[in-house]
Amino acid sequence: MRSEASSAGEPRTPPWLKVLAWAGLLFLHFPILVVGLYAFNTEESAFSFPLKGFTLRWFEVAAAREDVLEAIGLSLKVAVAATALALVLGTLAALVLARRQFFGREALTLIFALPIALPGIITGIALLSAFRMSETPLGFWTIAAGHATFCLVVVYNNVVARLRRMPTSLVEASMDLGADGLQTFRYVLLPQLATALLAGGILAFALSFDEIIVTTFTAGHERTLPIWMLNQLGRPRDVPVTNVVALLVMLITAIPLLLAWRLTRGTEQVAGSSK
Repeated sequence: MRSEASSAGEPRTPPWLKVLAWAGLLFLHFPILVVGLYAFNTEESAFSFPLKGFTLRWFEVAAAREDVLEAIGLSLKVAVAATALALVLGTLAALVLARRQFFGREALTLIFALPIALPGIITGIALLSAFRMSETPLGFWTIAAGHATFCLVVVYNNVVARLRRMPTSLVEASMDLGADGLQTFRYVLLPQLATALLAGGILAFALSFDEIIVTTFTAGHERTLPIWMLNQLGRPRDVPVTNVVALLVMLITAIPLLLAWRLTRGTEQVAGSSK
């Protein structure tokens, strides 16, 4: 009865506000729908309207092109490497900064947030300068390291939020029972952080896969999928293939995000915190 009364007392959203919200979503997603629709267009021209038919021909053409496959493969490898680096470094940073008080803690927290807060061009120029000063050749690992700088923030934020909600009594009980630090992390902390790491890792993978600004400064002669698509803008005859690849990029980045939301839905409360 109390829950029904509270729900009945909640103010209803005005209809005009709902209409504006749906209109805003439609405005944001309309270009995506257009690109997805024209990926099946039978015409070779850029955007002929109305569409005269639908075909899967361009998917076959894209799958047969070596440059497309190489760009996709490189982007996948970079995303996996950047995600792995972000998971390790972001988790270690969160374990240090979440519950420890020491001089410079707030400054370190700010430094961890800067790469994703700053414009990508600033991060890219800074990374390029650092690599040139250290005489590091640009290539696969410089791209992965550059992506890890902002992917790390996503993992760090997820892990810190979970650690701050987790009761300290769990760690204290583990240590009282004779477990060392590694055992406590493996059997107590890691299961509690699993969904936070999963969500952070999937989001980091999606961010890395379609990153172009930082990649432009750190890629050297390597060509990831976003750089390939940028180069395709000057080739109007390849627009149908570009639309197919763009649709693929959207699916690769959207499906993991939906999967992360699905797997972590309802896990905001840490297991064992109410016992």
